[in-house]
Amino acid sequence: MYGDFNEHAKTGSYYDTDGGYIHYDSSEHLNQPKKKKKGGFGKTLAKCLVLALVFGSVSSAAFMGTNYIGRQMFGDAVTTEGDGNNNAATPTTTVAGSSSDVYDVSDIVTNCMPSVVSITNVGTTEFRTFFGTYEQESQSSGSGIIIGRNDTEILIVTNNHVVSKANEISVYFNSDGEDADEDNVISARVKGTDPGKDLAVIAVKVSDIPQETLDIIKIATIGDSGMLAVGEPVVAIGNAYGYGLSVTSGIVSALNREVSVESDGMMINNRLIQTDAAINPGNSGGALLNSKGELIGINSVKFISEEVEGMGYAIPISDVETIIGDLMNKVTRDLVEESDRGYLGITGVDVTTDASKNYGMPEGVYINTITEGGAAEKAGLQKGDIITKLDGSRITGYSQLRETLSYYSSGETISITIQRMENSEYAEKVLEITLSSGEQVGAGTER
Repeated sequence: MYGDFNEHAKTGSYYDTDGGYIHYDSSEHLNQPKKKKKGGFGKTLAKCLVLALVFGSVSSAAFMGTNYIGRQMFGDAVTTEGDGNNNAATPTTTVAGSSSDVYDVSDIVTNCMPSVVSITNVGTTEFRTFFGTYEQESQSSGSGIIIGRNDTEILIVTNNHVVSKANEISVYFNSDGEDADEDNVISARVKGTDPGKDLAVIAVKVSDIPQETLDIIKIATIGDSGMLAVGEPVVAIGNAYGYGLSVTSGIVSALNREVSVESDGMMINNRLIQTDAAINPGNSGGALLNSKGELIGINSVKFISEEVEGMGYAIPISDVETIIGDLMNKVTRDLVEESDRGYLGITGVDVTTDASKNYGMPEGVYINTITEGGAAEKAGLQKGDIITKLDGSRITGYSQLRETLSYYSSGETISITIQRMENSEYAEKVLEITLSSGEQVGAGTER
């Protein structure tokens, strides 16, 4: 059973029987009034703990990876360049007395700062009131790490929630470490996303970047998160609260922490690096660096609680190298005007991670209904099929499917991967589907 939270909060620890933690989305709990309730750990935790997605930019590791490493990790789209004079930073540790260390990270910051960007997401937020639903333009800040380059684009990895639902994405290259220069604030486009891992890759045209900025910015050096040890020092550099880049440092507090958070209407479950380096709003999508200045994590979430301090989380880079490589090689797309967007002609419901485990169903979107004469019917989709991929991108929920389709035009032919029940087992099938227009499927709630 769970230990009592209040007792363990006094000693700075709490746990459940399998060593995992229970997490809650901030939107449900941040503004709730405090009430005293009787009950076990679960109820107390729901009151006290909030897991918040935090936007932010963190500079990644130095621009030193070789072409070989880039190809091995991310495919042919990546070009990394070595800098003969810029070797990975080696921090110094000075022991002061018997119990305190002074950890100098200035060399890491100097070498890695040019790998970081700040990201601005201008989107639309929907509000529901007693008088109806209305939309309002919203703006949020985040971070990204320069992860590669092809012939025409600089490629940046970030969190999916940093760029989700964006009408416009802007990137600021913090090339000189000073206040924003308009010449370094450049429009970016979505390359690919994986909401289930909270990852996205965006692209900036090389031709849009001033030459003096291109001469300074660097591609991150990738480390091996599988070699991390608890207690190892780490550094986070990020755009905390949108104020500009700042640096925090700490240690690896724990490895393989199972963290659950609700984002864009779906539950994300990942095993993350826990650190006590401050991960604040504005840091999401930024880098967690080891003592060599190598990228070993992509900062993602933190705990918010009166009782808990210094619990931030990052996605281990070695766990997502293949996913990032796939996203980097996708076709760069712009958001399509509503009138021109493509539709499948279905309604569906989420097959969540929990439903997948409980009912033995693949995670994805279960097709409830199919519109007669729509793209799905013409492609041979059936009620009961579960959509798991669209154009190679993993699909984990209906809202994510709708958002992904917003980058595709009617009349486009793309691949769709489904799982279909055959002989009491699910079998994977890949079909080609030509997207319908909104008029053809009577677009409303259908997608």
